[in-house]
Amino acid sequence: MIFSRIAGTGAYLPERVVTNEELARTLDTSDEWIRSRTGIRQRHIAADGQSASDLAVHAARAALEAAGVSAGEVDLIVLATSTPDQVFPSTACLLQARLGITGCPAFDVQAVCSGFVYALGIADSFIRGGRCRCALVVGAEVFSRILDWTERSTAVLFGDGAGAVVLRAAASPGILGSVLHADGSQAGILSVPGSLCRGSIAGSPFVQMDGPAVFKFAVRVLDEVARETLRQCELDTSAIDWLIPHQANLRILEATARRLGIDTGRLVVTVDRPANTSAASVPLALDEAVRDGRIRSGQRVMLEGVGGGFTWGAVLVQM
Repeated sequence: MIFSRIAGTGAYLPERVVTNEELARTLDTSDEWIRSRTGIRQRHIAADGQSASDLAVHAARAALEAAGVSAGEVDLIVLATSTPDQVFPSTACLLQARLGITGCPAFDVQAVCSGFVYALGIADSFIRGGRCRCALVVGAEVFSRILDWTERSTAVLFGDGAGAVVLRAAASPGILGSVLHADGSQAGILSVPGSLCRGSIAGSPFVQMDGPAVFKFAVRVLDEVARETLRQCELDTSAIDWLIPHQANLRILEATARRLGIDTGRLVVTVDRPANTSAASVPLALDEAVRDGRIRSGQRVMLEGVGGGFTWGAVLVQM
């Protein structure tokens, strides 16, 4: 049988850092208010003219280097983003060109904050099906472009960034199991309800969110989908060495760990620095924990995402 394994990880954050104190100069908020409710203390913001593909190319190159893989060996690119460079072509195709790759499939996945988990599950299916042998899976976002910076309830939550992994065919399992879900009836609690129409924006181009509803939904489904993935693998929660949920809010992260009965010492938390980077948050956290030595070869890592759509999913990985 053919399996897939993560061979390398990479990440990139824009240079500009915006602290809570800086936001407090223009918003009715404070560092204490933001930290106590979200755990966030700063976020990275893309420079003017810096796009999702600009961030993605840095993360992709770092992942390729970590994997010891040349760009020419990549035969699939799946890029998760809700903030593409343009309507089309896909940001994955733009990344493909910048890496000097031609011919292989390259496409975007739009599942918002679950995007990377979706993309990883899709790439794993391609490899298991024998359709490719080396996949580049990326999450890249410039959420700062779709925020109303006068709206405290959303402006303090998000940041920009990109993370990537190289997934390679292997004789032993690396992706142990994956589960993906969606429920479009919940679209109204988290959305950007705008669209392009005859050269103008129809509707709102900014993130709109029912915070309490999102919190309740996220904590419930992150617990459920982790357990569903474990059942698929015939394992229980004790098999999880590290838990990496979508980095949206410290309260959600800690509540998810408690419901799963996982000690917070096994919870990877990065939301305090890059904030919520949507599809980039899970690979950013994974890369940090791999590079600082917390996550080691042979350990099992539960990756989880939940985002607008509503979408949610989990992938259990053996490193």
